[in-house]
Amino acid sequence: MKQPSPIKGFKVDKSTIISLEKGKIPPQAIDLEEVVLGAMMIDKKGVDEVIDILSPDAFYKDAHKYIFEAIFKLFENSEPVDLLTVSSQLKKDEKLDLVGGDFYLISLTQRVSSSAHIEFHARIILQKYIQRSLIKISSEIIEEAYDETKDVFDLLDNAEAKLYEVTQGNVKKSTETAQSLVIQAKKKIEEISNKEGLSGIPSGFDKLDKLTSGWQPSDLVIIAARPGMGKTALTLTMARNIAVNSNIPVAFFSLEMSSVQLITRLISSETGLSSEKLRTGKLEKHEWEQLNVKVKTLEKAPLFIDDTPSLSIFDLRAKARRLASQYGIKMVIIDYLQLMTAGGSQKGGNREQEISTISRNLKALAKELNVPVIALSQLSRAVETRGGSKRPLLSDLRESGAIEQDADIVSFIYRPEYYKIDEWDDEERSPTEGQGELIVAKHRNGGLDNIRLKFIGHLGKFDNLDDFDTPFGEFHSKMNAAANDDTFKPDNYPSASDAFDGPEDDGVPF
Repeated sequence: MKQPSPIKGFKVDKSTIISLEKGKIPPQAIDLEEVVLGAMMIDKKGVDEVIDILSPDAFYKDAHKYIFEAIFKLFENSEPVDLLTVSSQLKKDEKLDLVGGDFYLISLTQRVSSSAHIEFHARIILQKYIQRSLIKISSEIIEEAYDETKDVFDLLDNAEAKLYEVTQGNVKKSTETAQSLVIQAKKKIEEISNKEGLSGIPSGFDKLDKLTSGWQPSDLVIIAARPGMGKTALTLTMARNIAVNSNIPVAFFSLEMSSVQLITRLISSETGLSSEKLRTGKLEKHEWEQLNVKVKTLEKAPLFIDDTPSLSIFDLRAKARRLASQYGIKMVIIDYLQLMTAGGSQKGGNREQEISTISRNLKALAKELNVPVIALSQLSRAVETRGGSKRPLLSDLRESGAIEQDADIVSFIYRPEYYKIDEWDDEERSPTEGQGELIVAKHRNGGLDNIRLKFIGHLGKFDNLDDFDTPFGEFHSKMNAAANDDTFKPDNYPSASDAFDGPEDDGVPF
């Protein structure tokens, strides 16, 4: 069939030509577009109800796009929206003649008498827009799939990303003006000022939350340490605090330990029963009762664990998108970065390039889902060989400087006790037993600090150093009381050097 020639003055795109050839036209609801715009111009309530649902691109007819843009500008500037103000705004934009003049605006207002059912009508317009978007995306996917030079894993990732954007009603944002961004920023600041507590997601560690104001959306956070320092313990404790205490959905991707091992460690942390007892199952009657009662809070927690081994960055992004769509996850934790693969076209590159790709994609994932992403990372052996202080440095990050570059926050875990250092190197020379330090070495949007934490080795968890209001405050109090008792025998209590049970990392318990 011969393709129809474009009419002079009108732009005919490829999708329109295909639609004409097949006897189909793109999904649309012109009559509802007219009704919605008319209602917005006669009733302020109508503007408030649909301004956040629709965007100019949601309208099929160009004239309607221009009218909605004028209404949106008036709304942004807190100016009244009616027939006269919309007409005036269109004149300023030099688009009044393009929409059909004042006569067309008047005809829109005459079509309705109120804004009743305007939200329902707007949802239908949005559905038609999503249908058109799916048609466009499908055409692009088909065209790219025929291109033999494209990597198939890149195609899959791009296709899923585009479809995810549609499900979020967020198909490729256009460039925003400084004015609209300032309005958004002011609105966010107002929300934060009216909100009690933290602006981000609380980690459960008071001093850390004070420094960061909680983990912020779209931030990539790297927590790095040598094997044996307790990377998994720290992030599991945070995941537990966020999911159980704050009831915020968290996704935990474990490339090292199985999901059952992780949940067993969380049960140990939650119940106060040692991992050895849980592993052997040798529990007393009262301990079984303790297990059954205290594990109920963990059962109800919105915590999602994925233990897929050798997970590629493309698979992780796909899984995270699904979890965000289905369960509304607000945080992603990855344990740990060096066990991931780049996948796709990056398989042939060297390891440094692969880690750079993974790091870059993790930051992109944080921005795409607008959630904080925490990735654990190994440190190089330079820490072990260095004389004097064993505190990690940014230069110790393993395999790629891209990790430091892409991350918004880089922090290290340091436990002097692991290196048989009995005292902290400060003026007080306080004992290091049962303590660790979280070193915030890079913070793009805030200050730096060294934060001391309590490390409870036999339970595989961290806690606030001076926090006796936690479920294990009683345990700490008993330990202190026993320490002051003449009959106290240190051998009767587990030492922090016993650290963890479970899989080993480079020959050292994680």
